[in-house]
Amino acid sequence: MRPESPVCPSLVAWGNAWLAGHVGLDEAADHVEAAGGPAVAGDVPLRKYLANLRVGGLTELRLALPAPGDPLGLSGPATFNSAAVDVGQAAIAVLGDRNVGLVPGPDRRGSSYVGVRLELHDSGPVRHDLPSLAEAERELSDAIRSATEALTSVDGPVQARPNGGGRGGELAPGYPARAHRVSALATRLAAVLRLTYERGLTSGQIAARDTALRELDRAVRRALVAAHHAIFEPVRS
Repeated sequence: MRPESPVCPSLVAWGNAWLAGHVGLDEAADHVEAAGGPAVAGDVPLRKYLANLRVGGLTELRLALPAPGDPLGLSGPATFNSAAVDVGQAAIAVLGDRNVGLVPGPDRRGSSYVGVRLELHDSGPVRHDLPSLAEAERELSDAIRSATEALTSVDGPVQARPNGGGRGGELAPGYPARAHRVSALATRLAAVLRLTYERGLTSGQIAARDTALRELDRAVRRALVAAHHAIFEPVRS
């Protein structure tokens, strides 16, 4: 799953925790910037931009984790979808009369400054065909079983286990325990998938088991999206 930077998952998790009253704006922004570096949305510092959005009617942030052929969480327009697919992630700010898509990219100003610039796009309506947390957890369990069966006969290079110490799987305060569990599992599996694609198997072995790996990747992304939206599930149910 791409990309390795967790800036959009962090923005959605901590932004929603702020909107729900579990953390303050400064704490939320600090966690986002710990994940990706100093952040600006367009040319506006992240804290000020989020505060402005709230004044403008911000109700929640949604996560998109698309891949080629699977625009998970996206509903257009094409320019926004294309930009999000290119980097593998986006956040969507849901306001009363419009939605704003945020796509991260590097922000390099000078020789030593490295941060994140969130490119702003018009976004389509919120997708309502995304899985609930319970549905995503079941899909993830099924995909794990299928992938395990497909890969048990593979004789490939022995790989070290991912150390699990990287950032990106943590949710913010206010999320249900099940969401924390699903997000942590999906993040660990994403690391396993990266090892599988990058070093663990030959191209022939990957091709022979490509369906199982694609389904696991899809289930991982759907589980992460569902987990990051779960803070509002009781409101929607």
